[in-house]
Amino acid sequence: MPEPMLRAQAIAELTAPGQPGELVDIVAHGRKVKAFKNAPPTLRDYYELYVTDLPFLIYEDERYTFREAWQQASRIGHVLVHQCGVKPGDRVAISMRNYPEWMMTFSAITSIGAIAVAMNAHWQADDMAYALVDCGAKVLLADQERLDRLAQKPVDGLQVLAVRAIELKAGARDLKAVTAAVGDVPMPPVAMHPDDLAIMLYTSGSSGRPKGVPSTHRMVITALLSWELDYAILDKVNGVVRPEPVEQPGTLLAVPLFHVTGLHSSYLGSYRLQRRLASMHRWDAEKAAELIDRERLTSLGGPAAVTGDLIRVAQSGKYSLATLASLGGGGAPRAPEQVRQIDASFAQAVPNIGWGMTETNAIGAGIVGQDYLDHPTSSGHCSQVLELRVTDESGRVLPPGERGELWVRGTSVFTGYWNNPEANQQSFDGDWFRTGDGATIDAEGYLYIVDRIKDLIIRGGENIGCGAVEAALLMHPEVIEASVYAVPDERLGEEVGATVYGTDRLDVDQLRRFLEAHLAKFEIPRYIELARAPLPRTPSGKILKREIKQAAIARLTTST
Repeated sequence: MPEPMLRAQAIAELTAPGQPGELVDIVAHGRKVKAFKNAPPTLRDYYELYVTDLPFLIYEDERYTFREAWQQASRIGHVLVHQCGVKPGDRVAISMRNYPEWMMTFSAITSIGAIAVAMNAHWQADDMAYALVDCGAKVLLADQERLDRLAQKPVDGLQVLAVRAIELKAGARDLKAVTAAVGDVPMPPVAMHPDDLAIMLYTSGSSGRPKGVPSTHRMVITALLSWELDYAILDKVNGVVRPEPVEQPGTLLAVPLFHVTGLHSSYLGSYRLQRRLASMHRWDAEKAAELIDRERLTSLGGPAAVTGDLIRVAQSGKYSLATLASLGGGGAPRAPEQVRQIDASFAQAVPNIGWGMTETNAIGAGIVGQDYLDHPTSSGHCSQVLELRVTDESGRVLPPGERGELWVRGTSVFTGYWNNPEANQQSFDGDWFRTGDGATIDAEGYLYIVDRIKDLIIRGGENIGCGAVEAALLMHPEVIEASVYAVPDERLGEEVGATVYGTDRLDVDQLRRFLEAHLAKFEIPRYIELARAPLPRTPSGKILKREIKQAAIARLTTST
């Protein structure tokens, strides 16, 4: 076994000229950034490198090899180009559960020069229609649940391809039928550049409407290779040489594909690793454990709620989870106790976590194994293609250990929100992106996320904008004022709480039923308190949200 080495030396060796992880300085979108010299230029090039006959996608009793998935993606690409008129730069939206078609469609869209818009499948009709209009989608691929919502608020001029639909709504065509009719065809040829836009995800902000986050091929591929480099650095530092796996690795897709954790880490990362990917209709810890046991899966990544559920099933001893080698996290920090429970509850699963955002293509910092056990509240060290800093309110860089706002810049960081110059002006200082996260970085370079400056709730890895929930509450005719905030929750990390002041006729149960038509289920407040008087405000008229939150949490704590 080789001798361990210092981190700086390991980084220098692994990124040096001639190495697979060689980094070079380039200019992209007017920014000087570090790029992987040996990276595939585009996602299409990336997919084509890994068209093999190994098993790839698993969904219930369905199985697809990498080659079969690519063949089906090529048929979808042919339909989009030749029947839907999709051209490079056009936006094509996906809104469905984690079906194999989600992934095949995504690879098709990003291989024909179009922009794959990964829509939040939890959205109700209003947000769904807003995003389709905002991104200017030419085509939507959707399953039955999303088709039903679209029917409530149709979008003019939108072409629709239906996936696993029982009832075709007006104008929709069945994807299975149209792709079967074209037979075996190659992916349509198209010229693409690494700095062309490839994807767009929507992120919830503290204001009402979701914001589009577009990213280029280079940004996405850089993120995938960055994780690989992080692990290589860790192995060199620890003097570890990983043996070739005795069987094909497999991962459980435990989060929605419209999140960067599911899309980048679970799905796209599987190509390069030649890893099987098993997905479920929805998260269910018992079914997940049964699937891990039956398929001998080796990894899973998800928020604290998901890994916490799996720990409880593992402790029951009902299933063999001995093949699990990695249990990743993201979306929000884990409680230190859960980090220790992962280490204690699985035969070989190594805990890991990272900090990243939709805006950074999921990367930022990461920490694994014993390093994580030794620093259970940290998100780890910065990626080699990014820079992190912590600043005060004036933008002054703070010394190690001092708390401020986390800023990030680098190759995988997007360059601006879609059609939203006001948000861009607020979010960027030159090429530094203000994350809105309160953080510290210690003298050894470990990142610690302390809180969020932005008014967001992270419930089981889902970002919920307080402003969006407040806007829905204020739509109710009996609601006068509303304040929405995060309530700590052992399983989900945070739950949604609301304090509402209204008329004497305001009824909490009726208010919840009203919200069902305007919010996704996960956004509806679990805790709703009715205030007897107008909500407290600052002299300038702003509602004192922190004071309201603290009082509400104190009452909830007392009552439990």
